[in-house]
Amino acid sequence: MNLLRFDRGYSRRKFLQDAAIGVLGTGVLMPLAKAIAATGDISKAYPDELLSIESYTKGRLKVGDIIDASNVELVKDLLEPVRYQQILKMGRRLKLRATTTDVMRLSPWEYIEATLRNSGKAAFDAKGNVIHAADGQPWIGGNPFPDPKNGLELFAAQTLSWGRHDSSFYAFKEYDVSAKGELEFTYSAGWAEMSPVARVASDPRPYWNEHKDKLRFQSVFFMTPQSSRGSSFLNIWNYDQNTFPLLYGYVAEFRRVRQFPTDQRFEPLVPGSTLYLSDAWAAGDPLHTWGNYRIVGRGPFLAGLSGNWNPDSPNWEHKTHGGAKGQSFWDTEVELVPEAIVVEAEPVRFPRAPVSKKRVWFDARNQVVVGMVTYDRKGQPYRSFDGAYTLYEDKGRKFMDGAHPYWSWTHVTASDIQTGRVSRLEQVRELEKIHRSGANQPDLYNRYLTTGALMKLGAV
Repeated sequence: MNLLRFDRGYSRRKFLQDAAIGVLGTGVLMPLAKAIAATGDISKAYPDELLSIESYTKGRLKVGDIIDASNVELVKDLLEPVRYQQILKMGRRLKLRATTTDVMRLSPWEYIEATLRNSGKAAFDAKGNVIHAADGQPWIGGNPFPDPKNGLELFAAQTLSWGRHDSSFYAFKEYDVSAKGELEFTYSAGWAEMSPVARVASDPRPYWNEHKDKLRFQSVFFMTPQSSRGSSFLNIWNYDQNTFPLLYGYVAEFRRVRQFPTDQRFEPLVPGSTLYLSDAWAAGDPLHTWGNYRIVGRGPFLAGLSGNWNPDSPNWEHKTHGGAKGQSFWDTEVELVPEAIVVEAEPVRFPRAPVSKKRVWFDARNQVVVGMVTYDRKGQPYRSFDGAYTLYEDKGRKFMDGAHPYWSWTHVTASDIQTGRVSRLEQVRELEKIHRSGANQPDLYNRYLTTGALMKLGAV
């Protein structure tokens, strides 16, 4: 008989003990940041029970198995409540894959290198903005808090760099499904984002000096259906996270750009969608327009961090299942995340917000958001947001980002729990052979991120 030194209960006791004394330091057997810095591999930071779904479930589940209503109770503790209910009652399924231990496969290569290079160089200034501690200038690149000590540090890093590239363009499709499982709205659209600071892969680095006072340019425009074609929105974020972004929109019907109230971030951009601007990357609002950040939990989790690119489809479309008509959920591969950190926050600058708080799950290995649930004013679960990411490399096929395979999100599921509606988004390769997904495209700003660009997109 072999006795395990670190059995299933050891990790749970470790997480609970750390929480009781207010310690966050990630990792169980050794500090996670130390393991990553030494070898780029997380294996030495966690016992086998947190690195293998088979060990975690004592052999009842293994890599390649499907989680469905018949066995979801075995992993209930590894899911946020919405996915659990969708698996139990709506036919959602998840396919298990092996845990990724090489951190270089969990974020863009240059972002990880900058994180390691700049570790320990970040601080908050008097206004609560992240700065380079040595000179008080904006952050210089990578994750400023790779060994986070509190919920504010986790959200600060997420807000600073959504997609972890200097710039990104996502060609995507959205499918809005009713509670009856019927596909009611379908959109094709483009999403662009660019960081003029904390740049790690594109010159000039680390700042685009003429916009050093800004954090982000971000736009979204719609191409189909015809009734929405040309509609577009542009957010321009100040680096000061106490101020709201400027929000411009091109209204195709009136053929002009107008400025919109920027604090109305809890409304869908198009009919049928369950997504708000506030939901983007679970950090769609400036950092200090939310507050009371607090860590409320730690432990293993199931999330899609690899294997979800579909190169077998020329345009990367994904298959679906579940719901009354088989159209409610994406086919998704998930892995056992050894440690997720759960953070709650409240919307302190939104007096009319329909949500009272949000609860967000962060993967401790790379601090990527792997799940979000918002709660209504009565404290009841309201809406959820879960996505899948991957390195775009599969069986010898690669989609490149410079010298390395592209890393990005592949698809998102957003659900309105109270109405039963679901919005599915997937990143596709291109739209109309004009707009193509990818990172650090040199012409991104002029094509998509100015008010003049909105006018041109609307005229197409």
